[in-house]
Amino acid sequence: MLHLVYILAFTVIAFLAVRNLIHSLLTVGLESQKLHEPRNYGGSMNSGRTQKMLHPELLDETGNLINEPLLVMRSLSVQDARNQLDNLYKSSPGYVDDTRDEE
Repeated sequence: MLHLVYILAFTVIAFLAVRNLIHSLLTVGLESQKLHEPRNYGGSMNSGRTQKMLHPELLDETGNLINEPLLVMRSLSVQDARNQLDNLYKSSPGYVDDTRDEE
């Protein structure tokens, strides 16, 4: 009899957890698709309309929106990477050249 109570309690808790999970997923999905009006943090309003605020890194020097990739990576060979790391290491302030012959 006690086993049936445990199974029933576990089943109810499992259904509640799954229902809550589905409800949360739907809520997050609907919230992410809503168009939020940008907040005006102490700035002035443009004749009653809200002004779209963009992140400064998305704008060029003149204030226009950039339409190009923000991260460009070029591939390096292992030898090039090793040379660059060696040059950085040798240019560091605490570097002591051990390859010199001490006489």
